Amino acid sequence: MGSICKPTSLLISGAVKSSPSLASGSQASKFLRISNADTNKSLTFQRRNCNNGTVQSFYERFTPHQMKKQKFELNVTSTNNPEFEATHDLTNPVEKAIRFIDVLYRFIRPYAAVGTVLSVLAMSLLTVQKLSDFSPLFFLKVIQALVGGMFMQMYVCGFNQICDIELDKVNKPSLPLAGGELSMTTAIVVSTLSAIMSLATAWMTGSAPLFWGFVGWFVVGTAYSANVLPWLRWKRFPFTAAFYMLIARALVVPIGYYMHMQNATSGVSSLLSRPILFAVAMLSAFSVSTIFFKDIPDLEGDRLHGIKSLASQLGEKKMYWICIWILEIAYIAAAFVGASSPIAWSKYVTIISHLAMGALLWIRAKSVDLKNMEQVQSMYMFLWQLFYAEYGLISLVR
Repeated sequence: MGSICKPTSLLISGAVKSSPSLASGSQASKFLRISNADTNKSLTFQRRNCNNGTVQSFYERFTPHQMKKQKFELNVTSTNNPEFEATHDLTNPVEKAIRFIDVLYRFIRPYAAVGTVLSVLAMSLLTVQKLSDFSPLFFLKVIQALVGGMFMQMYVCGFNQICDIELDKVNKPSLPLAGGELSMTTAIVVSTLSAIMSLATAWMTGSAPLFWGFVGWFVVGTAYSANVLPWLRWKRFPFTAAFYMLIARALVVPIGYYMHMQNATSGVSSLLSRPILFAVAMLSAFSVSTIFFKDIPDLEGDRLHGIKSLASQLGEKKMYWICIWILEIAYIAAAFVGASSPIAWSKYVTIISHLAMGALLWIRAKSVDLKNMEQVQSMYMFLWQLFYAEYGLISLVR
């Protein structure tokens, strides 16, 4: 992994000394304000303490939260922050284990991991036509997909953080690797083993759709972050970034789950049914919207590291409303699809729920101050919560 991942080379701590253009006049002053200021936006993060982490509520641990409780300043010039480590000098093995698990939990990006779990469950339920489909084989295949999917999610998120460590020190300093809570060596080992375990799990199940779905996810996830060839690092370009998200969240991987689960129910794989086409369409809308929206709160770091996102080219306001309108149009289309359903309960659930979520999205979107990056980041996490809700709704479409 170390050979195919080259972390971005613009080091915050040494950039002023090494770059003549930045070392003079107003440009140097501007750069220093970016890199050394006690930032009010992204260079602080929630203090994580293993002693109180175990008593946090279930909701707090599994709901995406903003950095809004106890905060302290992060030394962004170091991958391993000695000041942070000094405050967590634990000698109790149990406490060390709990803290390490907490770090790994945040390393896999909890909001994305929840999306993976819901994707497996939603695509599994789409294959159910009658109660007898809930057989022991059905639940076994759900577990297989969940285990393999979570391992691949850990690889993709871990690999991205390895490649983006300098970028994350500006945009997302609360991440374990950028914050110095996790060493680079540990991150590489965990990510590599996760990829191996995911592919091995799918191979041992003997499910071709599951295996090739994970292979596709591995390939596009690597291409999204890897910084070794001109045609890699897809995150630099808006449409290749959107393509990655479509593959991972709407096309290859969810369809792989669906076909894997069909072998446990009907034994026949069909991709032309009404529910699966609806699922692909809605997941595609959410995938495109979230991948483009993600760049809005990351504008500062993306510009600093030469990432040409659509948000940097169109401006945050225009990009913001494009993302909102993509979802609003999708909700309206979903209501029309629901109206054509031959099953009464599915019809009313689809229409009412999608119109209600569309109205909720519009009200929330109008209340956001685009100059306040904390509000924008909060809106981004709200889109993920709507994404979660959609996974539940697509499983009810008939």
